[in-house]
Amino acid sequence: MGEQPVRVLVCGDVQGQFNALFSRVQTIQKKTGQFDLLLCVGEFFGSTPEAEAEWQQFKTGAKKAPVHTYVLGAASPDTETWFEKADGCELAENITYLGRRGVFTGVSGLQIAYVSGREAQRDPAPAHCFTREDLSALVTPLTGGSRFRGVDVLLTSQWPRGVWRSRHQVLWERQRPPNHVVLQENAQHVSRFIALATVNNPAKKKYLYAFNIVPMKTLDPSELVRQPQDVTENPYRRTDGADNRKTSFGAAADDEEPAGQFFFDLGGRRGGGKRPDQDGRRPDRRRDGQLPPKQPRRHPQPTGPCWFCLASPQVEKHLVVSIGSNCYLAVAKGGLTPLHVLILPIGHYQSVVELGSEVVQEMDKYKSALKNFYKSKGQRCVVFERNYRSQHLQLQVVPVPLDRCSTEDIKEAFMVQAEEQQMELMEIPEHSDLKQIAPPGTPYFYVELDSGEKLFHRIRKHFPLQFGREVLASEALLNVPSRADWKECKQSREEEEQSCKQLRDDFQPFDFTWDD
Repeated sequence: MGEQPVRVLVCGDVQGQFNALFSRVQTIQKKTGQFDLLLCVGEFFGSTPEAEAEWQQFKTGAKKAPVHTYVLGAASPDTETWFEKADGCELAENITYLGRRGVFTGVSGLQIAYVSGREAQRDPAPAHCFTREDLSALVTPLTGGSRFRGVDVLLTSQWPRGVWRSRHQVLWERQRPPNHVVLQENAQHVSRFIALATVNNPAKKKYLYAFNIVPMKTLDPSELVRQPQDVTENPYRRTDGADNRKTSFGAAADDEEPAGQFFFDLGGRRGGGKRPDQDGRRPDRRRDGQLPPKQPRRHPQPTGPCWFCLASPQVEKHLVVSIGSNCYLAVAKGGLTPLHVLILPIGHYQSVVELGSEVVQEMDKYKSALKNFYKSKGQRCVVFERNYRSQHLQLQVVPVPLDRCSTEDIKEAFMVQAEEQQMELMEIPEHSDLKQIAPPGTPYFYVELDSGEKLFHRIRKHFPLQFGREVLASEALLNVPSRADWKECKQSREEEEQSCKQLRDDFQPFDFTWDD
């Protein structure tokens, strides 16, 4: 397979809802093409008569999984009887139980390490639990060889330490931690942590995650250790070089989580950090005179003229509504509505996938503030980006009155017009990282709806520059087709100044930069 990426779907707890899961997978594959495999973590089987009836259809061959599916074993006593063989087996056509623990290597060379169940809290361990010996039996053979580089995927049903405090039964994506201490050790590859929701959960959280991955054994060493911009420190390593991983499965210390949540050590004290002062503040060595004052932030600069870099003489500053530390807000020139705005990075970046974590976080703060602002005016917002024939990232934010159309209407309008123009506009997981789908330099078009749903099109040849505006200006949505092209609805400078002043005043109660 060479360096051809493997297309992978990952799912959270299925809990016997096989029809719902595989129907969703079929829908996704019709839109985006066939995936190579589906990995299921958590409880695959359910304990209700309905779940058992659904399973019998797959076990007897009346129904077939639409993709090669690999599942973990029982995570509770209720489902232990479904997994009689500890070494794994075929449960039904296209559905395979991986086993209690081990490493699965596909024909592509992709290596998947896995541990079924939950961590044992007593001895002897129940059938749905794993022990320290299980982990040693998995890790020792892998790491014993001098040529070991790592595994591509690690599947577990138990969440890392500390995650339970703030999130439960949702899709959550931790920014990538490197597997080395930055600037102190040789660079190693980064890891990504993904947690997934339960199929058909009442809160309608995403339970499927799609990604492409090139097996690390086929990667050039320099490509393998390339560090993305949004990496965070390895939570299992202290910056003094000491290992911060647990070496014992004994009782948790006073400041650790209760038993049952210490498979990994993701939370707690990272990097040997100090506790907050008595007034609630964390020790600040700059504030306490132990370090020199923090230098002013330096933003990336363009190599030539740019109309959108805030420091550029070409930028039209009379359109600026708000300025943050990394981003700024501006009135859209020739906007679809008077409240149509742009979120732009202060530094010179071409697309969202090139942004560092600090810029992304502030951009998200602006999106959240605008969402609340539009809601106060009875509107919902649509965000889109066109990374094609553009020099500087422009995140377009367009409000649509609630009484004109629903979020589903907006989504359908984009999908229909994309189909009419023979473009593949696919839905991607709500918390997915665009950098996984579109590496820097990849042309793309991207839409984010107020529900959190995301639509993505990879531009391969030609793309209509005004596509996003044309969809929103259409009769089905804003019904202002004459404003589809911004050049046809430009204002005078005086009108632009007045519009910006009005928007700046209206937005001020929602503008977080006034709190700094």
